[in-house]
Amino acid sequence: MNGSNQRSTRGSTGRGGGQRGRGGNQGHNRGKQGTETKKVRQIVFDLNKYIDKMICVKFLGGREVTGLLKGFDQLQNMVLDDSVEQTRDSENFEFANGTTRNLGLLVCRGPSVIAISPLDGSEEIENPFLQTDE
Repeated sequence: MNGSNQRSTRGSTGRGGGQRGRGGNQGHNRGKQGTETKKVRQIVFDLNKYIDKMICVKFLGGREVTGLLKGFDQLQNMVLDDSVEQTRDSENFEFANGTTRNLGLLVCRGPSVIAISPLDGSEEIENPFLQTDE
C-alpha cells in the first residue's frame, strides 16, 4: 500500500472515531432517581418593582453607579439607562470627590455587583436567612 493513500481505521464515523469523546448525558444522575428532593429557591431581592426607577449599584472595586433600571436577569445582570458614575478620590478611594461621569446606557455584569439599592428609599423585609422552628 502506498503511504499517501492510507486511511485511518480508528472509527467509521470520521474525525474522533465512534462514540469516544462525545460527552453527552450518559450515566448522569445514576442511582439518584427519586431519592432526592429539590429545594425551592426563594427570590430574596425582587428587582421587578424597581423597573423604570432610579437605583444605585455598587461594584467590586468600589465603583458606584446610579441609573434607571430597564431590565435584569436571574444572574442579576442589569441594564441601566441614563447612568452616572460617582467618581472616587484617587488618593483615598473610600471617599467620593464630588464629580460625576455620564455613562448613558450601561450593562452591569451581575457577578461584579455587591449592592443594589433604590434611590427613593427602601423598605424593611423579613430576614430570609432566619431559621424558624416549625
